[in-house]
Amino acid sequence: MANGASQEQNQILISRAKQGDMAAFEELIQQHEKIVYNVALRMMNHSEDAKDISQEVFIKAYKNITGFDERSTFSTWIYRITVNTCIDEMRKRKGKQKLFLDNEFENEEGKVKQEIPSQCDTPEETLIRKEEKNEILTALQEISEDYRTVFILRDIRGLSYDEIAEITGLALGTVKSRISRARNHLKKEIYRIWERNSVEPRHNVRKEGEFHEL
Repeated sequence: MANGASQEQNQILISRAKQGDMAAFEELIQQHEKIVYNVALRMMNHSEDAKDISQEVFIKAYKNITGFDERSTFSTWIYRITVNTCIDEMRKRKGKQKLFLDNEFENEEGKVKQEIPSQCDTPEETLIRKEEKNEILTALQEISEDYRTVFILRDIRGLSYDEIAEITGLALGTVKSRISRARNHLKKEIYRIWERNSVEPRHNVRKEGEFHEL
């Protein structure tokens, strides 16, 4: 979970922020705002919700910065706040969520549409890739918050098992087993989608690490 500043620079910023230096806190937030937004977007699946969650995360971080335990990295801490805020919101909305597939997200080049970059040679293959993306996003809404969280952190955000354990507070073995179950549940949901839509099953279901461009 590296960012543009060195660990030493971050420690200085954190120390200043703890003493009430707003400029230092804002610099920390600027380093992490895209990560926070993208995690919230993957979990909430809607750009406006992700913006609202991001603002809530930054407010919580500001209110609790003095209690930040520097044995952890700031990145891990802000991830944890983001994940927990999203889970709290999802639980409030249980049964009321709507699915949006036209989201935007931000990267280093600014806002872009939530599209899978195509390395395909034909329009037909490009269409299949887009259908796969929609299936994954739809299936994610059908699995539990616990499974969705670890799947997003591991297979979409690419975090290590150790980082996920620290963020979620779960034992390492629990993280690994939960990720494995999350993948199995996701595959089952995708098969259900194929059945509902009378789609012939595809055999190129993605493996670990192949979801990073979502």
